[in-house]
Amino acid sequence: MNNFSFESLRNKVCAITGGGGVIGNTISECLSAVGIKVAVLDLVKDLADKTAKNLTEKTKTPAIGVEANVLDKESLNKAKEVINKEFGKIDILINCAGGNSPKATTQVEFMEKENLNELEKTFYGLSIEGFQKVFDLNFLGTFLPTIVLTKDMIENKGGVVLNVSSMNSFRPLTKIPAYSAAKASINNFTEWLAVHLAKMNIRVNAIAPGFFLTNQNRFLLIDEKTGNLTSRGNKIIAATPMGKFGEPEDLQGTVLYLLSDLSKFVTGVVIPIDGGFNVYSGV
Repeated sequence: MNNFSFESLRNKVCAITGGGGVIGNTISECLSAVGIKVAVLDLVKDLADKTAKNLTEKTKTPAIGVEANVLDKESLNKAKEVINKEFGKIDILINCAGGNSPKATTQVEFMEKENLNELEKTFYGLSIEGFQKVFDLNFLGTFLPTIVLTKDMIENKGGVVLNVSSMNSFRPLTKIPAYSAAKASINNFTEWLAVHLAKMNIRVNAIAPGFFLTNQNRFLLIDEKTGNLTSRGNKIIAATPMGKFGEPEDLQGTVLYLLSDLSKFVTGVVIPIDGGFNVYSGV
């Protein structure tokens, strides 16, 4: 029966920001595989084009690469014009753009007495610019695309928004206050927008990935010199009941569920995909 398949997604049009990244690329693959026309939005046009080309070759479903800056409303307006011209109105928006930076990361986990003479390694050494850059990329980089790219859904009186949050939105991690704060804001925004758009038949949900090795966090989890796990990486594995990092493909099933009619009465939820990290007390 169609109620138990992803057939409802066939020929839908999806815009995915950050589509050229590892997670965005992997999510785009499962969308294309079930017949969704994917517009891969990325700041780097060549990366977006390459991803779209690979999708079309693998699945025979049309895909396009679109240059877009998620922090520039005019850039997003231009991206929307391209998508509408090539594919028609947008049915689905996935806000996948985001990331962290060493400039918004403390060097130590805890403020201790011995840090009093080296405050630059602590919270007090963070630059406002570095903090704002990470917060804006993650939160405003979700907020702005949503303002621009959901207008077709208002006209259609239906659609789906899926935000990509993070496990540290529930349990803020040491060293990365800007990233944690931004992802927590995305959770709240997801819930708020789900209520605001409910009567327009637009559902808004989020996924909260646990620990996946990406370009943004590799420097925190893998020692560049030895290739072994850092102390932080070992802590994460020890605190994850399934005892491993996630693979990007582990996100695909939950994404398709939240986009499809299988979840047509689900809105305003944030689903952890974390190998049990969020529910493990350590004992």
